[in-house]
Amino acid sequence: MPQPEGAELESIRTRREELRGKYLKPLAERGLAPTQGVHHIALVCRDVETTIKFYQEFLGFPLVELVENRDYAGSSHFFFDIGNRNLLGFFDFPGHGHADYAETIGAVQHLALSVSAEQFATGKARLEAEGVEYLGPDRGVEDSIYFRDPNGVGIEFYREELAVFDGERLMS
Repeated sequence: MPQPEGAELESIRTRREELRGKYLKPLAERGLAPTQGVHHIALVCRDVETTIKFYQEFLGFPLVELVENRDYAGSSHFFFDIGNRNLLGFFDFPGHGHADYAETIGAVQHLALSVSAEQFATGKARLEAEGVEYLGPDRGVEDSIYFRDPNGVGIEFYREELAVFDGERLMS
């Protein structure tokens, strides 16, 4: 995909700065979110067992529930504990011909998971040992590695504390 250049790129950057000035309040002036947080993120998987093996056996996230989806007969709905009382959920839809993942409007670009330095090193070593392709650390971002799950979902291991981005605390 070609990236913007020249005047187009400058226009985009100028617009971003306008939006920052208009909407981004200093930390001390921000209100609290009106919800308790993310209960779960629900994604679609191609195969239940392959997904369980990847997330539980390979990445180490415990499977905490596996039930039938109440909205689609025969479909499974299952959850993994991804830490800090956060759940990652999946559905499968047997008999439904879903297209492969595509990075497009409304799709999940990637799921960034906060990891310690030790978890980062262990995860990177595991990806290498299993021959899983990944990007990073590169592009000037030494604290991230990116890879895809068997469904095409982008996963980032981000060696950063929760609520911190690029060394800056975004929330109190």
